[in-house]
Amino acid sequence: MSRWFLPETPDVVAMLRTQTELTIAGIDALVRWAEGDGAAADDVRRLEHEADDAKRALRTALRDAFTVPVDAEDLYTLSERLDALLNGAKDTVREADVMTTPPDQAMATMARQVAAGVHRLAAAIEGLGGRDDPVIDRAMDEADAGIKQGRKLEHTYRKAMSALLDVDDVREVAAKRELYRRFDRLGDLLVQIGDRIWYAAVKES
Repeated sequence: MSRWFLPETPDVVAMLRTQTELTIAGIDALVRWAEGDGAAADDVRRLEHEADDAKRALRTALRDAFTVPVDAEDLYTLSERLDALLNGAKDTVREADVMTTPPDQAMATMARQVAAGVHRLAAAIEGLGGRDDPVIDRAMDEADAGIKQGRKLEHTYRKAMSALLDVDDVREVAAKRELYRRFDRLGDLLVQIGDRIWYAAVKES
């Protein structure tokens, strides 16, 4: 009966993982859109809204939790950056629609790199909250792999921007430059998420 008087301890790490899974689904939808499936744009928008709900639930739980297995600030920051990643994907799709500019091969490549990165970062997040050194080491390795995808995307971005120098259509150049920059920002966010996972893991080790 004494348990009735103990503070609530929601599983905040599991809630972050839920948000991460929705982010993965949204980014996978971004890949389908970038590869030519126009209907996948609706999936990106829908999953962004669902991930927003998961983010709000996590924030409420962090406020109410008595103890947490991972520093609350790290959980909050990771949630915020995952949210920014999926928001960025949604905004990219919306911007392409507004400018009536379909995705090209460079965008498809960058979308796949974002997806590869976020899948590795999700595996890293799975290791947070563990106390065994091998688990934490794996989390750091997966975070490194996610960061590497962000760096690879930067190279793709530069190559794509360089190719625009050979395009004569000013409207096409302006539109694609904006969309490429949005993808580049997604790559930056992969790096930021990976760096925060490292920071959280170092504090646990």
